Amino acid sequence: APMVHFVDREIELDQLTDCYESKTADFVVIYGRRRLGKSELVRQSIADRDDAVYYQAVESTAPNQLEQFVDVATAQFPSLGNIRRDWEALLEALGEEDAVVVIDEFPFLIEEDESLPSRIQRVWDTELQETGLTLVLVGSSISVMEDKVLSGSAPLYGRRTATIDLKPLSVADTRQFVPEYDPETVITAWAIYGGTPYYLQTIDPDQPLGTNVQQAILSERGLLYSEPEFLLRTELRQPNTYFSILRALAHGRRTPNEIAGMAGVDSGSLSTYLQKLRRLRLVERHIPVTESPTASKRGRYRIAAPLFRFWFRFVYGNQDQLRILGDDAYDELVAPKLADYVSPLFERLCQQALPDLVDRQCRAVGQWWFKEHELDVLGLTDRGLVAGECKFTSRPVSEGVLADLERTASEVRWPDGPTDGELLYILFSRSGYTDDLQNAANTRDDVLLFGLSDLVTTDSNS
Repeated sequence: APMVHFVDREIELDQLTDCYESKTADFVVIYGRRRLGKSELVRQSIADRDDAVYYQAVESTAPNQLEQFVDVATAQFPSLGNIRRDWEALLEALGEEDAVVVIDEFPFLIEEDESLPSRIQRVWDTELQETGLTLVLVGSSISVMEDKVLSGSAPLYGRRTATIDLKPLSVADTRQFVPEYDPETVITAWAIYGGTPYYLQTIDPDQPLGTNVQQAILSERGLLYSEPEFLLRTELRQPNTYFSILRALAHGRRTPNEIAGMAGVDSGSLSTYLQKLRRLRLVERHIPVTESPTASKRGRYRIAAPLFRFWFRFVYGNQDQLRILGDDAYDELVAPKLADYVSPLFERLCQQALPDLVDRQCRAVGQWWFKEHELDVLGLTDRGLVAGECKFTSRPVSEGVLADLERTASEVRWPDGPTDGELLYILFSRSGYTDDLQNAANTRDDVLLFGLSDLVTTDSNS
């Protein structure tokens, strides 16, 4: 099995330790997509403590769940053996010990016992607030955590002292899983596996990336071969329609009409499906960065998690072909389309890196499009616009690309921008730049050129 790395997450660890050490009662909620390392984060945070109870809830009956909780709690605090066996009495006793209590996969408990959140709220309000207890509830089912714990109508609403919404790792963090890979391979690995620690751990950094992808994702015995399907089936009642929508997105369909057309879904009901996929954080809607998120009607959709995008592009619907091609599947099916596949994800990385690469305050960074005009990267800054073009091609980028960029940027309207805003042009290239473009950039102070290593080393927390 691959070595378990624990990468980054210092901010979250410090936040948890502060809660554990404080003399007051703390109630922390940790949530986020599956496989991002929430359990590993809490386990690391309590590794050296003798006052912590870690209970991983399972799908089981309520009495069984309580029984298991009592077992782990009494292992740490033997005196709990004499306490009445119900959640309120046990939590009250743990409060008197100023314990740290972590309940992982809290949604499993709510499934069996709807009343649990309001019972926890009652004992919190009457007993626990005055103690030094820290209660940490962890959950991957984002919809359950939002409805039953975080929403305004939830019993526990307003009680929490900290929320950690765990996000995927940045591409710079990803590099720690594959220290031997060059910047291009690191970016390609991120574009396939995403910033998800569980997926990145399957990579053997001594093997080429293609071999890893072949063994983990494209082969029937691979650890990630059925992963997206497995996760969707645990979250969704009728996964098949969702599968065709995700397939359309993975093949580059972006607008509701394009998606409905390829997925064979009636465009009237499409929005319900997209809404659900957005709640699961598998799909995101984005708009031209100069527009208001609430008012804009020009939204586009894309798959948020790279591994899902890769799987729906190369594995879903191709299983027979993968079986026939065997070990050649990566070379035959993936390699020829790889640059084309990485390109839109490369644009996202450039957007994420932009605030670290220019010395001005960014109000927002994203894409921009209007009619036939489109910019890969547009940053809105206190001094004006930063317009960028990203080229993940095998040839050096030439001066013509800069000229096109200047033409397109002149079409942008930003009503809230500074009146005499400046324009800064930035280019990102996989394969360097021609001499004439390099010279132009050297003589102008409004043009910046970046390469792949600039993306892999910037330490961005976005």
